[in-house]
Amino acid sequence: MVLPRRLARINRVVGNRLLGPVAGRLPGFGIVVHHGRRSGREYRTPVSIFKTGDGYVVALTYGVGDWTRNVLAAGGCVVEIRGRPIHLTAPRLVHDPSRRSVPRPVRPILAAISVTEFLHLAPHPPG
Repeated sequence: MVLPRRLARINRVVGNRLLGPVAGRLPGFGIVVHHGRRSGREYRTPVSIFKTGDGYVVALTYGVGDWTRNVLAAGGCVVEIRGRPIHLTAPRLVHDPSRRSVPRPVRPILAAISVTEFLHLAPHPPG
């Protein structure tokens, strides 16, 4: 049971507006900059994101939502982490009930809300 969709809608209106300005600077958070699949409009979505050995992983606390589908369709995105943009590519959904791709202290929190879906992204190759 990931967090309910209704809460996601409320969070999009209230939480994202409050967290948005600081999420790109807080540890464990970032801002995914993506474009709508149909509208082409730019969106900025605060997420829980963590560095891994080969890239980054985003905990999908609300499951696969619009922003996730936008990133998958585009083949990547820009994520602002600690105030700097990072170009990421090769998005892939991973079902991971063990939550091994996130830091150990975060696992119990994600387990408490039954998060088992993650989006893995690789750094865009230079050049």
